[in-house]
Amino acid sequence: MKTVRALLAGAAACAIALPALAADYPSRPVKVVVAFSPGGTTDTLTRSMTNILTQKLGQPFVVENRPGAGGNIGTEYVVRAEPDGQTLIVNSVGPIAVNPTLTKLSYDPLTDLVPIVQIATVPNVLVVPPDSPAKDFKGFVEYVKGKKGLNYCSTGVGTSSHLASFMLMDQLGVEATHIPYKGADAVNDLLAGRIDFMFATIPSVIGHIRAGKLRALAVSTVQRSTGLSDLPTVAESGFPGFDAGSWFGFFAPKGTPQQVVDTINREVGAAIPSLRQQMIGEGAEPVGGTPEEFGRFIRTEYDKWAVLVKKFNATAQ
Repeated sequence: MKTVRALLAGAAACAIALPALAADYPSRPVKVVVAFSPGGTTDTLTRSMTNILTQKLGQPFVVENRPGAGGNIGTEYVVRAEPDGQTLIVNSVGPIAVNPTLTKLSYDPLTDLVPIVQIATVPNVLVVPPDSPAKDFKGFVEYVKGKKGLNYCSTGVGTSSHLASFMLMDQLGVEATHIPYKGADAVNDLLAGRIDFMFATIPSVIGHIRAGKLRALAVSTVQRSTGLSDLPTVAESGFPGFDAGSWFGFFAPKGTPQQVVDTINREVGAAIPSLRQQMIGEGAEPVGGTPEEFGRFIRTEYDKWAVLVKKFNATAQ
């Protein structure tokens, strides 16, 4: 009986301790996982935001890159983490909304992660090396239709970078080899001219575009980019309905205390206005909003990509 009472007392103490821990959150450093390599859009947006969170909340928010498998490695790591608010992830469309349909996972990112807040949406931009014969989108279509041994790269299997190219080549009836990378490394081979083209998130390549090291031809979203407003969309260039943008936001493991979710949502939302001009200048569109709004958006994205993945019979190979 004493043992039973001791166990019950211990359980009660734990039940009281968890809300208390959340109430003064964060009381120690917080790990923020990025499921892609350093230097990419996810990494850049995360570091800008965690710098502000560190200042505002008085504890270090430390970014840890865990790239691989199209973002699945870092995502699963956070799914398996303790739901105490000490491990968060800034994730994107591929690992959350595309990969569950694209490949068999040992977890469900839609239910095993808690949406906290959307940071931004980001169009992909079609880019080619400066010595490419494709001077504009019309020229690109003519170029790829006439080239043998065509290849393109992406930031990983299942990312919108990958599927945007896959969709466009399918609609053009062109065969092209997909070369996936673990993240931002994809741009290096494109710059060197070893890759024919790529759909890249605007923030990851806008510096190269402005420096003349890459040529931008079109954006992948239905609406033009605020940061590159002169560029046409693929949709307005003869492919109505073409829409393959990216988005980024904070998530936590299922079971994370609501106080933690509310704290991160509030502070990220408060930080977005101060980063607005920086984001727009880099090609991102700031969002913000409630966890519920982010959750509904994710479900819409999952449904959209599930249809497209099945339509094009895309796989993780």
